Amino acid sequence: MKKILFVCLGNICRSPLAEGIARKYIQNNNLEYHVDSCGTGEWHVGEPPCADAIKVAQMHGLDISTHRARQITQNDCTVFDMIVALDGNNMASLIQMGCQQDKIVKLGAFGRNNEDVPDPYFFDGFDGFEYVYEMIEECVENLLSTQEAL
Repeated sequence: MKKILFVCLGNICRSPLAEGIARKYIQNNNLEYHVDSCGTGEWHVGEPPCADAIKVAQMHGLDISTHRARQITQNDCTVFDMIVALDGNNMASLIQMGCQQDKIVKLGAFGRNNEDVPDPYFFDGFDGFEYVYEMIEECVENLLSTQEAL
């Protein structure tokens, strides 16, 4: 079973959304993948996703409220087959901590011309969360459908 890890900075909005979207896609398509998410930083370890991430997920039929943030470990770099960074800074952090570069991909490479998935906190209001959700959904579904073909 292929193991995919989604990584953002704090693991309270972007990567839990990616994990939730992936779980739904995997279930709907009867796929055999293990997915998880984490952050490169330690600030939010043990916390649930932020309220707006939970809200946008619920609006799209997902419940990510039971997720608890965690920080990436060296073991994650070993056990996961693919490590999906949500932006270039996350990618650089993963490389710096010694994760195998050939396991690391940027989510934006799967539908958004390799764009970074922006942190929704840098937008004014809830619209940023909806925009980021739609971007993540497109890219996660493209990533998983690409993996199905392999």
